[in-house]
Amino acid sequence: MRLITRGRHHATFEFGNLRVTALRDGYIDMPPTRLRDEDGCALAELPATVPLVGDNLRLSVNAFFVTDGTRSLLIDTGASNNWHDPTMGLIYDALDEAGIDRQHITDVAITHNHEDHVSGLIALDGSEAFGRLERVWIGAGDTSVFTGRLEPIRDRVVPVTEKAAINDWATAIPTPGHTPGHTVYEITSSAGHLFAWGDTVHVPSLQFERPKVSWEFDGDQAQARAARVDLLEQLTQPHHFVAGAHLDSPGIARVTPSREGYALEYLAPPIG
Repeated sequence: MRLITRGRHHATFEFGNLRVTALRDGYIDMPPTRLRDEDGCALAELPATVPLVGDNLRLSVNAFFVTDGTRSLLIDTGASNNWHDPTMGLIYDALDEAGIDRQHITDVAITHNHEDHVSGLIALDGSEAFGRLERVWIGAGDTSVFTGRLEPIRDRVVPVTEKAAINDWATAIPTPGHTPGHTVYEITSSAGHLFAWGDTVHVPSLQFERPKVSWEFDGDQAQARAARVDLLEQLTQPHHFVAGAHLDSPGIARVTPSREGYALEYLAPPIG
């Protein structure tokens, strides 16, 4: 995978016969008390290697656009203006900066139903963000989110109940734990495999080295922990890459074994 262009809010990579663009929606600050040990208790001590901004963890919020030149898939959509914190909602700027016309996007894959992943289906002015939208893929356990503001899109929802092909290079893989319908999207190109893994990891400076550390908002912490360890092990194989919603933007990296855990190697320096 090779970086070919980047800007303030995006980075585009050549990935064999595909192009992958990381889109920066912004960031959110969260207290470190959200981290949980294996007993579900707040983590007793935060390692000095975990950076804080003020007293908070800063989590990047990323989405990813994949295209073969004819077909495309947008994975996650950011928060739009549906979050109390104004530090997100930049995905539309990121798409413009990357030269991607959002009115041409027909397929969107949502990793799970939390606001910072699904809310960007509705633009800042309340209109549908993707005027030619035909399908929204999301885990069957998370489809209840399509009410209220998102109700107009409900008739285009494709519930994912099992491993399923979206097209000949994208596959939806159910990975419940963070939410009942949490879904990973595997992108396969002539250069390897990319796992867009949603909220498998929230704090990359800690959860690669210590993958058994969980997040308060993991609906089933044990299940989320098991899914994380399984995915990390898969990602240590050659020609495998990860695209993480909360990895430091642009959020695309390699994973290698390291002592009792794993190490993360970003393919491009952080944005912003």
